[in-house]
Amino acid sequence: MKFQLFSVYVDDQDKALKFYTEILGFVKKIDMPAGEFKFLTVAQAHDPDGVELLLEPNDNPIAQTYQQALRKENLPVTVFGVDNVQEEYERLKGLGVTFTQEPTEMGPITVAVFDDTCGNLIQIAQSS
Repeated sequence: MKFQLFSVYVDDQDKALKFYTEILGFVKKIDMPAGEFKFLTVAQAHDPDGVELLLEPNDNPIAQTYQQALRKENLPVTVFGVDNVQEEYERLKGLGVTFTQEPTEMGPITVAVFDDTCGNLIQIAQSS
C-alpha cells in the first residue's frame, strides 16, 4: 500500500491552481470537468507520477466548517517537507506569501506556517 492522492479543500480552484503551481512550484497533473467544478490535481515537479494533491472545492457545509475550524485554531491542514525551511520561507516571502508562523525550531524539526490564499494554513517542515 502507498499514498497516491490526498486533498485540501479550497475556496477557488483556479486561484488554488495558480498558487500551488506558480508560487509553490507544483505541476498540474489532472484538470478535468466534474460537474460545476473540476477534478484538479497537482504533483511534485521532480516526481510528476508520484503522490498527487487534489484541490478539492469546499462547496459543502461540512468542508467549509472543517476548513474554517482549522483556521480559527491556527492549525495547518497539511505539512509539506522542504530541505531548508529558512530558505523556503525567504523565497515564499519574496513572492508575497503571508506567514502566520516564522521558522521555528521544535526539537529535531524546524517549521513555518503560511496562508495558501484559498482558505488553508500549510506548514512546511525540515527534519534536522
